[in-house]
Amino acid sequence: MPLRLPAWTATLTWKSACFIVVMCCTLAAVLGALVHVAVTRQTVATARDKALGKLHDASRSYEAGENLPPDSAIDPAGLPASLRALAVSGQRGTIVSDYDGHPVMWAAAPADGRALATAVDYSQSARTINGLDQAIIGSSVLAIGGTLLVGAFAVTRVTRRLHQTATVARRITQGDLDARVGDARTKDPARRQDEVATVAAALDTMAGSLQSKLLSEQRFTADVAHELRTPLTGLQAASELLPEGRPTQLVQERVRTMRQLTEDLLEISRLDSGSEQVETDLHRLAAVAERAVRASGTATEVVVVRDVYVETDRRRLERVLGNLIANAHKHGRAPVALTVDGPVVTVRDHGDGYPEYLVAHGPQRFRSEPRGAVTGTGGGAKGHGLGLTIAVGQAEVLGARLVFANAADGGALATLTLDAPTGDVPPENVPTGDVPSRDASADGA
Repeated sequence: MPLRLPAWTATLTWKSACFIVVMCCTLAAVLGALVHVAVTRQTVATARDKALGKLHDASRSYEAGENLPPDSAIDPAGLPASLRALAVSGQRGTIVSDYDGHPVMWAAAPADGRALATAVDYSQSARTINGLDQAIIGSSVLAIGGTLLVGAFAVTRVTRRLHQTATVARRITQGDLDARVGDARTKDPARRQDEVATVAAALDTMAGSLQSKLLSEQRFTADVAHELRTPLTGLQAASELLPEGRPTQLVQERVRTMRQLTEDLLEISRLDSGSEQVETDLHRLAAVAERAVRASGTATEVVVVRDVYVETDRRRLERVLGNLIANAHKHGRAPVALTVDGPVVTVRDHGDGYPEYLVAHGPQRFRSEPRGAVTGTGGGAKGHGLGLTIAVGQAEVLGARLVFANAADGGALATLTLDAPTGDVPPENVPTGDVPSRDASADGA
C-alpha cells in the first residue's frame, strides 16, 4: 500500500514553507561553503608562510654549522612520513598534522639526505576555522528561521484571502447569491490589485451578473405563469361546456395539464426566490406519510419500521412525498413502497431506476427521460421534470435532505432524511399495511 501524506501537506502554506526552507538551506550551504573555503585558504596560507619562514632560518643555520632554532630539528620524531619522504627526495613542503594532541603546521626541506623540519602551532588557526564554521551554521539557522516566519506570515495572509474567496464561491454554489468577497483592494481604485484581489473581483462580478440573470429569469417565469393562470382558468371553464365525447376529454385533459404546469412553475418561482415561509408543528411521521399516499390515489404499500414525532411543515412534507410517489408510479413499476424508519422516509419502485444524470446531479427542469427508454420497459411516460425539482426545493425549505439512487436489486430509491425527531411513537400506535386509494391526485415528474 503506497504511503499517503497527511492532507495538510497539500496546502499552499505547507508547500511555500518547504520551498522557503529548501531555498534558504541551499543558499546558506553555498554561501557557507564559499566563506569556509576562502577563510581556510587564507588561514592555511598564513600558517604555511610562517612555517616556511622558520624553515628558511633553520636552513641557513644548518648550512652555517650553527645551532638550529627552537622547534627545528633533523628528522624529528613527529614528522609525518609523507613529508619526510618529500624532503629526502630534495623538495620542500608543508603539511598539517596532530602532534602531542594539538594540530601543527610542519615544514621540511632536504639536508644531506635527511629532512630538516620545523613546526608551527596551528591550534589558533584551527580554532578560528571551527569558530567560523559554527558562526556560519548559527547564522544560517537564524536566517532560515526568520525567513520562514516572515514567509509563513506573508503566505498565510494570501491563503487566508484565498480561503475567504473559496468560502464565498461555495456559498454561491449552494444558492446564496448575495455572498460577496468584498476584498478591500477592489474597493479602492488607487490601490494596486494583486492576483488574489483580481480573482475576488472577478468572483464578485460573476456573482452579481448571475444573480441579476437569475432574478430576471425568476421574474419572467413568475410573470408568464401568473399571466397564463387567468386564460387557462377561463379555458377550463369553457371546456366544461363542450359536448361530451372523446375530443372534449382530450381538450380537458390538455387544459388540466397546462394548468398544473403553470402552478408548478409558480411554485418553483417561489422556491427560487426564497420567499417560502415554513409553518412547523409536531406531527407523527407515519400519519403524514399515510395522508400523502391517500392523496396520491395510488395503491402504495406503507411500511412503518419505527414511527417518530417530527416538527415540520405538514403541507410541504406531504407535497414532497406526494411527488415522489407520483413519480414512482408514473415512471417506475409496481410494487411501490413507502417506508418510515425513524426520521428517514424512502420511496421505492421496481422499475428501471433513475437516469444516470439524475442520480449524479439531481433533477433538472424540463428534462425527464423515460426510465424504460433503453430497455424498452417501464412506463415510458415523459413529464416536465418539475415534480422532483419541486420535491427537492420543498425538502430544502424544510431543512431535509433528499437523495436519489438506484437500488442494488433494481428499482428507483428516493431517501428523505428529516431533522432529528422529537421522540418515538409507542409501538402499539404504529400501523402497517396498504393504504386504500382515495379520489385525489398528485403531480409527478
